[in-house]
Amino acid sequence: MILVTGATGNVGRHLVGELLGAGAPVRALTRDPATAHLPADAEVARTDEMPLDGVTSLFLNPAVFWNGLGDLLDRARDAGVRRIVMLSSAAAADPKPDNELAGKHLRMERAVEESGLEWTLLRPGQFASNALGWREDIRAGEPVREPYAAARDTPIHERDIAAVAARALLTDDLVGAKPVLSGPEGISQPEMVRLIGEAVGRPTRFEEISPEEARERMLKMPYMREGIVDVLLQLRKEAEHRPPEVSPEVERITGRPGRTFAEWAADHADDFR
Repeated sequence: MILVTGATGNVGRHLVGELLGAGAPVRALTRDPATAHLPADAEVARTDEMPLDGVTSLFLNPAVFWNGLGDLLDRARDAGVRRIVMLSSAAAADPKPDNELAGKHLRMERAVEESGLEWTLLRPGQFASNALGWREDIRAGEPVREPYAAARDTPIHERDIAAVAARALLTDDLVGAKPVLSGPEGISQPEMVRLIGEAVGRPTRFEEISPEEARERMLKMPYMREGIVDVLLQLRKEAEHRPPEVSPEVERITGRPGRTFAEWAADHADDFR
């Protein structure tokens, strides 16, 4: 049995499908099973119950445990879990002292590494699904307003992260590995907005704003604190002057090229209509 935490999240939902498609038994954890709309073949349970009986491998989404892992790793080991695949962050591969997000992921990574279990640490960069934060503006015909228009990144489709996670859970190929994952191309935010417009079939607009205005807006968002906002803005600023690094790991691990942002936009076109 493979336990998937965060099973209704951007990665978790696709991972459940990948595992079921491979014939693996899946227990999918969610806060509210009644509204999860997960595949009928998956056993669905509540996150706060964390049933580990019969589980041999566990997909660990840190968003579910952002306040700490507690005794999860001890419980997992005692229950007979042999392997943990953790969704970490590319920020953990080159941490900076003031990067709160990198520090949080690194602490969880170390706990997993020291658990005595087999482990794989997946380190994706920017999620393409972050663009869903623009949907209200695009639906309303308003411009997407962001700073640092020249910055380029390598957004990764959540389905590619799920495909790599499935490989780590179903085979021994990635035991002890820490693959950094990215999309297959460097792309700017104005280009991303344009591609979303092409996917939905109507023009979309991008408007560059100052970092100060962006900071003020970001601080109004849920879960955003000054330290996190400042790190995110600094990373965008640095990306204006640094070529984006495309990782070959998705293609190496899955045997096919990673999905482009245009493909992501086509998959999510209804979210922006």
